Amino acid sequence: MDASELPTKNANGTHAAAILNAISSEIAGIYKDQFGRRSGKISTSWVGPDMLLVALNDTLTPAERKLQQMGDDQRVRDLRILVQGAGTGALCEPVERLTGRKVRASMSGIDAKADLATELFILVPAHLAEVHPRPALPE
Repeated sequence: MDASELPTKNANGTHAAAILNAISSEIAGIYKDQFGRRSGKISTSWVGPDMLLVALNDTLTPAERKLQQMGDDQRVRDLRILVQGAGTGALCEPVERLTGRKVRASMSGIDAKADLATELFILVPAHLAEVHPRPALPE
């Protein structure tokens, strides 16, 4: 894949850099709401024409950090994935609104040792958007 395959604008003509910055900002706000603190560094990147990756550093809460220091990384991952899963709709909403495309799937991850969280969004390809809309999330 080369850079020519990556989106440069959304349907409204907003440039990719502005979209990525806005997604980073909104995801950081959602993390603050869900976990009680903002992350340190956050970056959002296109990793393909239909995939966005958000990487958040320094997201562990004091309690999670203590568990990690005690060597209980698995409990940190389990708790984090549970909370992230419950907030899937909140995480997908700004991506859909800012890119103008539906999220087909999303995945969350955490590396407790590195204190790095990720959010991966796979978008419906632009040419299929009308044919294969994203199924509704369960209430």
